[in-house]
Parts: sequence; structure tokens; C-alpha cells
Amino acid sequence: MLRSNSLNEISTITAESTLDEKVQNLAEQMASLLLKFDPFKIAVAWTGGKDSTVVLAVWREILKGQGNDSLLALSIDTGVKFPEVMSFRDELAQEWNINLKVLRPDVDISSYPVAKDAVTCCRDLKIIPLQKGITEHNIQVLITGIRRDEHPSRIKREAIEHRYNPDHMISNPILEWTEMDIWSFTTMHNIPHCELYDQGYRSLGCKPCTVLGEGYSERQGRNIEKEKNLELLTSLGYF
Repeated sequence: MLRSNSLNEISTITAESTLDEKVQNLAEQMASLLLKFDPFKIAVAWTGGKDSTVVLAVWREILKGQGNDSLLALSIDTGVKFPEVMSFRDELAQEWNINLKVLRPDVDISSYPVAKDAVTCCRDLKIIPLQKGITEHNIQVLITGIRRDEHPSRIKREAIEHRYNPDHMISNPILEWTEMDIWSFTTMHNIPHCELYDQGYRSLGCKPCTVLGEGYSERQGRNIEKEKNLELLTSLGYF
């Protein structure tokens, strides 16, 4: 497995860089992945949200430019996601010919105490299915759509990170992008987005843990306990 340091040297972008510079850096990071890893073992962690959809769109173009049709995406279906997000995901997967692998928890969601304990819930419904999916599909690199400005726990996150359970790399190519960058890029390139954003949602998680935010924080509508424990969830294996 390639050491993460060698790929982190590519990322010299900061939040203050221009959008053009960020887009160029994003393309360079993705092109570098293709030089070092089997494209059929690289997957986008696609939530159906605006950020990971931008990442998926750019990765799709990078692959097309290489004459490659290995557009693989892992999507976690906890069983309590917004139906609008799931419909958007499935429709776009068909339109873009995405090799979509839907990862589901091995629990009876009808009797599961959803959101009663945020850490346990996220572990059972998200982290365990993700770890199983990475192993089952032999993923070497998981490309995420996380951004540093979304949460204080992401201050120390790097463009490339090595995970050990299971052994794989995490690529965070839009780490320095802002919410405005995402929407500017989405608008300029006519990238589809879930209808819930048009209703006022700024960040989409599981339905029981997400409400319309009132205020300036993008993730203010997310479950408070989960947000306080995001660093712990990352250490347990979430992206």
C-alpha cells in the first residue's frame, strides 16, 4: 500500500485559494490516484449529497478522459435516509451508468433504536456496513466529499489518509472547498442535486437526525450528539 505522505505532497491548496485553483488541484489529485492504483479498486463514497456528487462528477470526467468506464461508488443505505436522497441517487446512478454498490446494515431497522445513542447508531448503520463493503469489493482507495470547514474535528484531516481496518486509503480531494465553492461549481457545470436543498436543507444526513437548520452553520440541522462525536466516529472507521 502506498504511503499517504507521497500523495499529500500534491495538495498545496488552502481555503483561500481560488475556485479555479481548487478545481485544478482536484483534477491533479484524482489523476495521481489513477497512476498509483487500479481504477477498478477506487470508489467514491457517495452519500447523494451535494459535496460527494461534485466529487463523483469530476471523477467521472477524469475516467472518461482516460477512456475508462470503471465509475464505482459505494453508498450507505441506513434504512432511515431521506427517500428523496435515495431516489436522486438511484436515478443519477442509472443516468451516469454508475457501478453503484449499496451497503446496508445487518440489523432489523424496524425495531432498531435509531438515534437513541448517536455513536452506537452510526457504528451499526454506517461504519460496519462501510467496512464490510470496502472489504467485499476490495477497495484500495475511497474518495470522499468531506470538507474541512464543515466541522472543527476536520481541521487535522489530510488530503490522503491511511486506514487499517480494513487496509485502504482515504482521498479527501475537496477538503479545502467551501460550501460556496460547491454551489458555484454545481451551477457552472449543471451538476444535478437533490431537491431537498431547494427546500432549505444545507446538509443531508439520516432523516431522524436532520432538520432544517436555522442559523449560519451548515451542519446545524444535524444530530447534536453525533456532531460532538464526529472525531470519534472517524477514528472508528467513518469518513
